[in-house]
Amino acid sequence: MADKRPMILHTRVVSGTGGGPEKTILNSPRFLGPFGYDALCAYMHPPGDPGFEELRQKAQALDAPLEGIEDRGPLDWRVVRRMIRLCREREVAVWHGHDYKSNALGLLVRRFHRMRLVTTVHGWVKFTRRTPFYYWVDRLCLRHYEAVICVSDDLHQRCLASKVPAERCTVIENAIDTQQFARRQSVDQAKRSLGFNPERLMIGAIGRLSEEKNFEGLIRVVDRLITAGLDLELVIAGDGDRRESLQALIEKLDRRDRIRLLGYRSDTVDLYQAMDLFVLSSLREGLPNVILEAMAMGVPVLSTRVAGVPNLITDRQNGLLAEPGDVDSLSECLRQLAEDVSLRDRLATAGRRTIEENYSFANRMEKVRAVYDRLLNK
Repeated sequence: MADKRPMILHTRVVSGTGGGPEKTILNSPRFLGPFGYDALCAYMHPPGDPGFEELRQKAQALDAPLEGIEDRGPLDWRVVRRMIRLCREREVAVWHGHDYKSNALGLLVRRFHRMRLVTTVHGWVKFTRRTPFYYWVDRLCLRHYEAVICVSDDLHQRCLASKVPAERCTVIENAIDTQQFARRQSVDQAKRSLGFNPERLMIGAIGRLSEEKNFEGLIRVVDRLITAGLDLELVIAGDGDRRESLQALIEKLDRRDRIRLLGYRSDTVDLYQAMDLFVLSSLREGLPNVILEAMAMGVPVLSTRVAGVPNLITDRQNGLLAEPGDVDSLSECLRQLAEDVSLRDRLATAGRRTIEENYSFANRMEKVRAVYDRLLNK
């Protein structure tokens, strides 16, 4: 039919409850609808992974159709067959990959189903024994994609250095649904409703508990400031392979009453409202959604000067910037924020304004829609 709405298939490999890219992927379908596109998210995940059910609930809340595909590893050819069948059944017009495996699969599946290829590069930040090979595969695949969307300028430069043709490569930064992420309670009200001490300054952090997030450094900085006499507490929401080592560090420092690992939390909007300030202590990032969310919620932000963050935050205007991996720099910036309520208020107001003016999700999806329109000659 001539008036049939094109189908966009977002594909990704996940384990557990996923990560930052889910905030972009699962938000996309409902924003694409008014532009004349249908969208489906197809997530490959380990069989029986309990985290996927939480992702399914999150997708349902965001009105994002989600298809789960059990994935037993690189040699599981049933994944390929399932993807080919899915693309044919749903008449997929655009395959939109979001990681190395979905990008490789897109090139393979296109041999059996005619479609256009788009990918978003969210960042190559997690380092394990296998990831150097996976990232190498990813950069090879990107050269053959018709449109490569990068979430930050540094990723754009790395893609060009990997021989992705410049005319196919563009920067579309992450963004936030400013209606979903908007303050509805005061800090004190939110603290009381979640059971936190309203009299104590609360530092918040959210992210995967992995090496590149440098939560160990953040814990040590907070311990140093408490020892210096500041009445602080730190809460970290998220899960990951560093949880046991981080908890052991908290125990070693004897800070169980002041530093807490909350695990995975689905109530991040409520949690942001209870924070007096938000810290991103990462060593490596793309453009992290958690900073955008915190700023949208009117929480003053301190971040390390990584990747796309300096394009978002102008130091001392809408946030504070510290040097990555520099404990003294992070400690001094955090001390300033903790001691200066007027600075926190000013940065919070400017941060929200920055998101409203430049990082709204609706504006981002206009740009993504233009990529689809170009490929489909709409």
